[in-house]
Amino acid sequence: MKINIRLVYLYLFSFVGLVVFVIGCTRLVDLGLKVYVFKNADMYASYPQTVMQKGVEDVRTAEQIKQELVAQEQFQREESMRNRQREVSSALAMIVVGGPLYLYHWSSIQKENVTKKKKK
Repeated sequence: MKINIRLVYLYLFSFVGLVVFVIGCTRLVDLGLKVYVFKNADMYASYPQTVMQKGVEDVRTAEQIKQELVAQEQFQREESMRNRQREVSSALAMIVVGGPLYLYHWSSIQKENVTKKKKK
């Protein structure tokens, strides 16, 4: 059996393109599930950050502590939104690169197979 390097190349890059495309789609579906179905899946519990030194009394009022907690929650929501945007851009990049990579190489394989069948 003769090994055709071009055919190996086409199958390899077709496979790589398909894998990248599938990973991108999977990440996009994962993000969609986190945003619309499992809304608390990407929220992380955090404890209020209080800096207490030994022997030093906390001079913050209850209102100041409440404002700090609200600020921390707002920061967490904003950070979660930034992470989602990063995930979407990464997943779309994988789809945009992997899809055409797969389609081009797979169509080349199909053309080569049709050409071989016509020669026989």
